[in-house]
Amino acid sequence: MSGKPKLHYFNGRGRMESIRWLLAAAGVEFEECFLETKDDLTKLQKDGSLLFQQVPMVEIDGMKMVQSRAISNYIATKYNLYGKDLKERALIDMYVEAVIDLNELLMTHTFQPADKKEQHFATIVDKATNRYFPVYEKVLKDHGQDFLVGNRLSRADVQLLETLLMAEECKPDILAKFPLLQSFKARISNIPTIKKFLQPGSQRKPPLQEKDVPKLMKIFH
Repeated sequence: MSGKPKLHYFNGRGRMESIRWLLAAAGVEFEECFLETKDDLTKLQKDGSLLFQQVPMVEIDGMKMVQSRAISNYIATKYNLYGKDLKERALIDMYVEAVIDLNELLMTHTFQPADKKEQHFATIVDKATNRYFPVYEKVLKDHGQDFLVGNRLSRADVQLLETLLMAEECKPDILAKFPLLQSFKARISNIPTIKKFLQPGSQRKPPLQEKDVPKLMKIFH
C-alpha cells in the first residue's frame, strides 16, 4: 500500500480544499479517491470507514481520519506548521478559526438561491473588509514580520492565503485597501511548495460552478 495520504471527497473544493493546501504547503504528495455517485459514499459508510458517516476522510498513518479541523490539526502538527509552543498555537488557532468563518461564507455562495445571492455577496464583502482583513493587516503591521505567527510558516499563513485568493475570485479588488495583505499574498504564493500548488495542472481545485451543484446534491442527498 502507498505511503501517501489518500483523500476521499468529491472532485471539488469544499471542506477538503484546506487539507489539500496544507499537504501541498508541507511538500507532501497525496492521492485522491473521488466520490462520483451516492453509491461511492454509501460504500464508505457501510464498510465503517466514516466515523460520523460523512466526508472529508483522509487515510494517513494507518488511520481513517474524519472531521476537517481534526485532519488539519494533525497535518499541521505532523509537518511543523503549528507553531513552536502553546501560545503560538493558540494564536494560530484564533487566526485559523476566523479564516474558516470567512471561508464558509465564500464556499456557500454558489449554493445561495438566486434571490439571496446579492445580499450574500454583500455580506461576504462587508465581513471580509470590515471584520477579518483589518485584523490580519494589523497583525502584520504590528510585528513587521513576514508570517502571521513566530516569523515562520504556519497553517495560519497557508489557510489565510487560500481564503484571500478565494475572496479575490469573488471580488478582484477586495484587497485594495490592504497593502500588507497584498504583500503577504505575493510572498506566501512564492514559497516553492505553494507556488507549485498554484500552477495549472496541480491538485488545487477550481471554484465550484452552479452547474456542479446538481451532481453534488445527487451524491450527498
